[in-house]
Amino acid sequence: MADQSAGRLAQPSRTTFGLRQLQPATACAASAAVALAVLALRWGTEGGPATSVFAIATCLALAASVVLLTRRLLFGTVLVAGLALSIVLGSAIKLKKMNMVMHAYDLLFYLSSWSTVTYLWYDYRRYFVTILAALLGALLASAIAFQLDGSRVPRRHAALAVVLFATAAYGAAIAKGERRHTEFAYAGQYLTYFFSSWPETIETLWRGQLLEAALRAPGPPLRVPAHCGMAAKPPHIVLIHQESVVPPGYFPGLEYDRSLDSHFESDDGKLHKLRVETYGGASWLTEFSLLAGISTYSLGGMRSFVQLLMAGKVHDTLPQTLARCGYRNVVLYPMLRNFVSNDRFYASIGLPEIFDLRDQGATTVNERDSFYYGNALDEMERHIARSEKPLFTYIQTMSTHWPYDTTYLPAETVPGGGPGTHPEMHEYLRRLALAKRDYDVLKAEIARRFPGEPILIVRYGDHHPVSTRMLLGFDESLEAEDVELEKDSVGFLTYYTIEGVNYRPPELPVPDTVDIPYLGTILLEAARLPLSEAYRERKRLLSLCEGRYYTCPERGEILRFHRRLIDSGLVEAR
Repeated sequence: MADQSAGRLAQPSRTTFGLRQLQPATACAASAAVALAVLALRWGTEGGPATSVFAIATCLALAASVVLLTRRLLFGTVLVAGLALSIVLGSAIKLKKMNMVMHAYDLLFYLSSWSTVTYLWYDYRRYFVTILAALLGALLASAIAFQLDGSRVPRRHAALAVVLFATAAYGAAIAKGERRHTEFAYAGQYLTYFFSSWPETIETLWRGQLLEAALRAPGPPLRVPAHCGMAAKPPHIVLIHQESVVPPGYFPGLEYDRSLDSHFESDDGKLHKLRVETYGGASWLTEFSLLAGISTYSLGGMRSFVQLLMAGKVHDTLPQTLARCGYRNVVLYPMLRNFVSNDRFYASIGLPEIFDLRDQGATTVNERDSFYYGNALDEMERHIARSEKPLFTYIQTMSTHWPYDTTYLPAETVPGGGPGTHPEMHEYLRRLALAKRDYDVLKAEIARRFPGEPILIVRYGDHHPVSTRMLLGFDESLEAEDVELEKDSVGFLTYYTIEGVNYRPPELPVPDTVDIPYLGTILLEAARLPLSEAYRERKRLLSLCEGRYYTCPERGEILRFHRRLIDSGLVEAR
């Protein structure tokens, strides 16, 4: 009788699912098989050795943490493996549809409100269901593994594993360096980006909102007028985003064709300096600050994908102000419309008409500037022929974009740099000469085609070309994201111009250098358009802060302005 009882006790117990619990050795072997499968799947895909070690070690540290809590090795391995593969799937889908991989803040951003859940359901239903099914499958597999798992790992061993794997992940994080601001667009590095985005997500959650702001601010809510109240028809506005364009005169030792200097002069004959918030790339940061009138620095580590986060959350923007004044707003965009989710952001801030790469008939993403200008002129001609409304045309150019190791339009004879100029800078100066030539033609064509139409033209450089990194004292082997600059560096200085055709812009009393969030206010003033209360406050801050925004000496004034924007419903900061 005793022998029979002992025999029955030696049999593994049955689980809730009717299966027999695995012996400890079998559970450990199954855990190893699952871990090796994930390792084989992701090793190398996550990038170089440092990023691969970071991703895998983080997964192992998380699995060890689950084992520390439950003592079940198979359960911890299957749970983390399932969640990791769900992250990979979600990131791959998000990259395909939005040109961005999955960020830790997405968990809160997309699931914290019914509106974003509804947006996912209606616009990405098939993908939403796919990811949901993957998560449910991972949880079901984990529940089965929990029941099957016969292992009982001593907690001291699990704690040691947590320390070892966490240390390995930390060391790999140091080795891989700071997360690059375009890493969210890297195909394959899904786990690396998701895990490395947690610190800024935690910082944002701790702050309680996306945008830095004072706890409270005096003053009534900032109101938005229902109408513009213009007595006469305002000028048409052409806003030109000149990709990677900076005045070469900022570098005294650089030899170049001095006729280029006139390209950076406004109607008042002056060079107006613009301080931007990115170097060598990430044009969308400059776009956001210009169109929304807010510094991207104020979003901390979340700023790299500010347009996705703030779509539908910023009101009383520059385009919305123009729309209130009767403008039809159009964008000529050189990329596909969904690049970094620009289409959704543009539409949410008052730019519903987007002519992207396909719409314009482009064969490359860096057509000559005259290509975009020609399309813009044709659209302006169509509009003016059939409508009395003023037109706002936002043009983005690309000919001066990197890389600079190939000759752009080699058949074109234009001056480059003087003797001894670095080859990259020489090529950049060639492209700048082409950009000036094309702009001069555009301005002449506007005057010829629209002799009776007042037109305001505003141009700006979105950031430096990477070819200036050597002039800034950096090695030519560095990429743009490796160039670390102080916020007052000349590496953040570009330019803006204010010009008129059949229109005389007012003289604007502005500081010698202005930060990019103020450029929208300057444009509205140049067009003689009424300012909303928020833009009147920006005008006050422009003077008070002497052109600075994020680094304003009266920083409290900026933070109180942000609080008023939030309290007035003009910015939704969560």
